[in-house]
Amino acid sequence: MSALRIVSYNIHKGRSGLISRARLNELRLGLYGLNADLMFLQEVQGRNDRAAGLDAQHESLAAALHCEVAYGCNAVRRYTDHGNALLSRFPIVGHENQNISDHRLEQRGLLHARVQVQAHEVHCFVVHLGLFGVSRGRQLEALIERIGASVPADAPMLIAGDFNDWTGELSGVLVQRLQLHEVFSSAEHTRGAGLPRLQETVRLLRESMAQAGRPPELRRRPAPRLGAGLPVQARPPRTFPSAMPFFRLDRIYQRGFAVRRASVLRGSPWVTISDHAPLLAELELP
Repeated sequence: MSALRIVSYNIHKGRSGLISRARLNELRLGLYGLNADLMFLQEVQGRNDRAAGLDAQHESLAAALHCEVAYGCNAVRRYTDHGNALLSRFPIVGHENQNISDHRLEQRGLLHARVQVQAHEVHCFVVHLGLFGVSRGRQLEALIERIGASVPADAPMLIAGDFNDWTGELSGVLVQRLQLHEVFSSAEHTRGAGLPRLQETVRLLRESMAQAGRPPELRRRPAPRLGAGLPVQARPPRTFPSAMPFFRLDRIYQRGFAVRRASVLRGSPWVTISDHAPLLAELELP
């Protein structure tokens, strides 16, 4: 079959900039130009009782892009709510939103949708994990538990979204326990992943030389971290903030696909739409 075009994007509730200017028209046009088959969107506003133009964003985007849509409401405020959404050019045969909030300050959800892609039922998860490492660890366990209970071992699967995992500690866990692969680690052609910075390479070299000159009992041993000892993959690209990306927050993980290419979208119009840069991947089912 032809390649599937997959997008992951934190749309920041359709607003951007210091004055919080609405950018929904630019967002619609930008996504339309990508011609994506599956769009994993975070911070989608499902309700806005004060600004009609920002209300039901998942529905307006789906109508403009001729897609089916599943929405999971997570954060409920007095006049608004927002959450995750999946837009699909293929039939969505079922979906469920699971509350994975770890504390009252952050409302988080896990949107699980089943999409019929020709002869395959693809399990799609849209995630937006917490800002605190302990919370992300527990939310990851909830994701792993759900997959173990509801996804067949041989089913193709996609997990995409804003992982807030700037330390990169979650990737090894996902690889080891779910046999997932981040798309930039296996794409034949990638754009935007970038090479290690020169100063980082020099720092590691100096540390290695300093350690080599010390007796074994005096050499520093790094403190254990989540995912320590698990397989290490190529790092995904920097996506936040979109104007000058520094943090690697957004990911697309896959199982059961061949990855043709992956890229992070920079510059116009993306830098003016959201504070995150979107990811685009082309995948192929066997």
